[in-house]
Amino acid sequence: MLQKIRQVIAFLFFCIVTLLFLDFTGTLHAWFGWMAKIQFLPAVLALNVGVVLLLIVLTFVCGRIYCSVICPLGVFQDIVARIGRGKKKLPYTYSKAKNVLRYSVLVVFLALMAGGLTSIAALIAPYSAYGRIANNLFAPVYQWGNNLLAYFAERADSYAFYETEVWLKSLPTFLIALLTFIIIGVLAWRNGRTYCNTVCPVGTVLGVISKFSLFRIEIDKEKCRKCNLCARRCKAACIDIPNAAVDHSRCVTCFDCLKQCKHDAIHYRFAYGKKEAAPSQPTSQPKDKGRREVLAGSLLLLASAAKAQAVKKAEIVKLDGGLADIIDKQAPKRQTPITPPGSQSARNMQQHCTACQLCVSVCPNEVLRPSSSLDTFMQPTASYERGYCRPECTKCSEVCPTGAIHLIDKAEKSAIQIGHAVWVKERCIPLTDGQACGNCARHCPTGAITMIPSDPSDSESLKIPAVDTEKCIGCGACENLCPARPLSAIYVEGHEVHRII
Repeated sequence: MLQKIRQVIAFLFFCIVTLLFLDFTGTLHAWFGWMAKIQFLPAVLALNVGVVLLLIVLTFVCGRIYCSVICPLGVFQDIVARIGRGKKKLPYTYSKAKNVLRYSVLVVFLALMAGGLTSIAALIAPYSAYGRIANNLFAPVYQWGNNLLAYFAERADSYAFYETEVWLKSLPTFLIALLTFIIIGVLAWRNGRTYCNTVCPVGTVLGVISKFSLFRIEIDKEKCRKCNLCARRCKAACIDIPNAAVDHSRCVTCFDCLKQCKHDAIHYRFAYGKKEAAPSQPTSQPKDKGRREVLAGSLLLLASAAKAQAVKKAEIVKLDGGLADIIDKQAPKRQTPITPPGSQSARNMQQHCTACQLCVSVCPNEVLRPSSSLDTFMQPTASYERGYCRPECTKCSEVCPTGAIHLIDKAEKSAIQIGHAVWVKERCIPLTDGQACGNCARHCPTGAITMIPSDPSDSESLKIPAVDTEKCIGCGACENLCPARPLSAIYVEGHEVHRII
């Protein structure tokens, strides 16, 4: 029963966390965004003391239940391992803990975090690694499926679905996600939880705590017949049958071993209580605990149902009047990258962001994409070739679980200056083509752009933009809507530190 409850709750967590990365409407976060915020590393970086303490207490009481229920990468490995086992009922064998490797990786991870190289450390962080896999590998498949449904729905005069454009946001990030998927997938396929117990820094930290957990998997030496059934089913390879011992630092409390024993010699029970010699005690106590677990699991399941709603998004027009192709815009070379509103500064983003891609996946304007710079690798940066950062949109601040992007409301966002517009005379349509334009001024939401005569001595001359950098918030509307191609005649330079105007 414990195994069934654990599997059901883990499956629900895995599916919903995955949908957080797939739901391009961003509506699912209103219901289940908390599932991203209770992940261990994001909670630590967000200084969410309550969540961190809750996870520590949960591990101290129950063992590494976090790794087998809450962590999406852990559940992903379980799914791959189950497929990899195939028809092999007993595929695993005990192996000694590789403590030198585990703690060396942890020390390097902590050193990178302390040095502000969070984006590099995040390469092995479990939640972030799974987020990149979901956003780069699973999301395109999900979106293609959505577009297929939209195609057939439109022909049935239904608008329950709408098409969304599938595009590659960053080739380096895609390759990192693909490599991570292959490495972790192969390890899980062959040996179960190898990644969790040799590389994962969160697993190592929780493993130290779980050594002293109150409830553990324990073996009754008097009843054990050394048949090896439990050890051959343990995907964490932590059951040492010759010594009738369990390495609790590696045990992920999956309960897969419990039903394998034919002699009632292995139990999940209170580790510090007096062990009764009477044969009736071991059989009755697990049943009582099982009933309590059923009740607790039922309460958790009651809070796990919601239906995501689709929100309409304008379709990107690729043709001019249906006749001429429009040349795609190219990103300008910015001296300072643009970080999302709410991130406060480039330094805050660099220190707190785990590059999980959650904000990138929910950005409705296609402004955010992973950075290719080494110091901020895979962390979100803004660019305006496909859209601009609308003042009424605060999606990225709503979903960020680490505090890299602080929660802001619409009024605050309209006053946050993330950059300023820069006009490039050599590209401006009135000067290059002799045609009146003013597109940038018409669409500026803050009125920071004014059209002035190109010839100061002739008030009737074609007008060119003048930017008031004190009013400009760096939203990129001017850059995105500028008709100049392939580079806009006006673009946004980022600010290292944001300010309120």
